[in-house]
Amino acid sequence: MLDRGFFLTWQAIHRQLAAMPHDLYLIRLIHHATRRAFPGERLWTAAQLTRAATIRFLRLRNREGYDIYIHAYAGGRNAGYILLDLDDASPDVLETMRGHDLEPCVVLQTSPHHLQAWLHISPSPLEPALATAIARQLAHTYRADVASADWRHLGRLAGFTNQKPRYRTRRGYAPWVKIVHARAGLAFSAEHLLQSAATTSLTAVQPAPIDCECPQDPDSALPITQREAIQIYHHWMRRWRIIERFPQPDWSIVDLWVARELLSQGTLPTQVRAILQLGSPQFPRRHPNPQDYLRRTLSRAAFSRLAPPPPVCATPPTATAAP
Repeated sequence: MLDRGFFLTWQAIHRQLAAMPHDLYLIRLIHHATRRAFPGERLWTAAQLTRAATIRFLRLRNREGYDIYIHAYAGGRNAGYILLDLDDASPDVLETMRGHDLEPCVVLQTSPHHLQAWLHISPSPLEPALATAIARQLAHTYRADVASADWRHLGRLAGFTNQKPRYRTRRGYAPWVKIVHARAGLAFSAEHLLQSAATTSLTAVQPAPIDCECPQDPDSALPITQREAIQIYHHWMRRWRIIERFPQPDWSIVDLWVARELLSQGTLPTQVRAILQLGSPQFPRRHPNPQDYLRRTLSRAAFSRLAPPPPVCATPPTATAAP
């Protein structure tokens, strides 16, 4: 018997992957209630992701409350794709981008009136600092979420439901992640965008570096405004449900968590310092020596992030195995 839901999911996945072709994709499953990732991460080819057993497994996890996320995988670099979260953008943002010769290769409706767009800007992998610079430049230009603008941010995979409770219908149904537009190809203005971002990243002025054992490259540092710092810090507070879980948070612990997460994503220590200094609530609070506090927090975060990550494997699971 034909399973129409299965076919629609297969079709959506196939269209999204065809519009953003790459050798390997990283899939991550995150539970909407606990914000915990499903154990393990795997790398998949497009052929493996569109297999019946894989789709059935992902659909089952989706029904259990997991959101399905994806990004093209290029190891420690960006695969040439930039994600824009257009939740707060104007209704005509896509037409504006097309007018600037920056048509996305994939546009998803993640819930009613909420869009995500992938832009293909380079046929070869990009260094993290350059990709982050481009993501932030585009986020500012098109009023996308700055907290989601970095070199390896995860986007949603089409064909599954958005499990966030606030987007459910009155009858309790979760909205489907739908494809609005899908067509492979580099953005026409990609080369100009790359040149502009490279120039910006080389001329940016940063706060004075701190004495930390973390490696850093001041020539690739990007400026952080107070508005950006607050957005990034509060993004992680919302994601971890800090206020709901801890009515009176210990902000020193939250600072450490945020610093560790940002460092693990490739954010430079000078930028992490600026995010804590400008975005942490009521900073410097009661710290007698704020600069020494920031130095110690980054040192601890840099040390704790060196723990071995979960294994990454290119072999897909069966329909009953964990990806």
